[in-house]
Amino acid sequence: MTTTVERPPAEPARAPARPVRGPGSRADGWVRRAPLLPALIFAIIVTQLPFVFTLFYSLQSWNLVRPGSRHFVGLQNYVQVFTDSQFRTVTLNTVVLVVGTVLVAVVLGLLFALLLDRAFIGRGVVRTLLITPFLVTPVAAALLWKTTMFDPVYGLINFVLKPFGADTTDWVSTFPLGSVIVALVWQWTPFMMLLILAGLQSQPHDVLEAARVDGATGFAIFREITLPHLRRFIELGIVLGTIYLINTFDTIYMMTQGGPGIASTNLPFYIYQRAFLGFDIGQSAAMGVVVVVLTIIVATFALRLIFKSFSGSEEAA
Repeated sequence: MTTTVERPPAEPARAPARPVRGPGSRADGWVRRAPLLPALIFAIIVTQLPFVFTLFYSLQSWNLVRPGSRHFVGLQNYVQVFTDSQFRTVTLNTVVLVVGTVLVAVVLGLLFALLLDRAFIGRGVVRTLLITPFLVTPVAAALLWKTTMFDPVYGLINFVLKPFGADTTDWVSTFPLGSVIVALVWQWTPFMMLLILAGLQSQPHDVLEAARVDGATGFAIFREITLPHLRRFIELGIVLGTIYLINTFDTIYMMTQGGPGIASTNLPFYIYQRAFLGFDIGQSAAMGVVVVVLTIIVATFALRLIFKSFSGSEEAA
């Protein structure tokens, strides 16, 4: 007697697995990034390609006044940049301009933000008036300060200081760099104020009430609670203001033309002078590359500090 063993039916062949196209998949990621590609291509064309050409020109000795003088010199332009005493002076002017403007604007922005964080009659009108300088075109703001405020004959500054014997002072000629800093502080204080005001209004009110119940004074609350909370907002304002103010050109061009001498010349204006007044394309391109590299280094360290501050605050929360 034989026993037959029945075999199970063969399973049908499975179709090859198809790529997952659900949320979070690689295909879905490309679909979401596709609308951004035109903007990315445009940014590369208008920013990266000119920088590549600038790198190429920085390795050439090329002065437009001398036709046919263009030739490859390697890193010689960079050596001349770092050995140029005027370049070092202009770099110092740029540091003083940026640091002075940012620090004063942050302090004034903090004071105005503390004022606007309180309820009082006409707060909306005051807020609008304080924001207005940031909405003025930089060229118009520079002309306003040069002609209306600092003019030695018709300026409002001399009119106010006339009882103190300063009615004929030519502020732009006597204090060129200080005059530019004052105009930039006037324009950038509202930006710092808005950032810090956003930080003030995001404070947890229960923590402030608990501190008041425990008997903490207003100054102690500001020092121990408010100021640490505002740190990341202040750092963000400092970084954004620094990156923008390094590239200041229009205010200096309209107010002082970099003078007298190079007393108020910063790096962008000095590059403009070497390129469009001295027609030295090679050295001006090398200066531009140096400024871009230094800006990237400073911005990278500052942004890392800010991201670390934001991530630390989120973990603590």
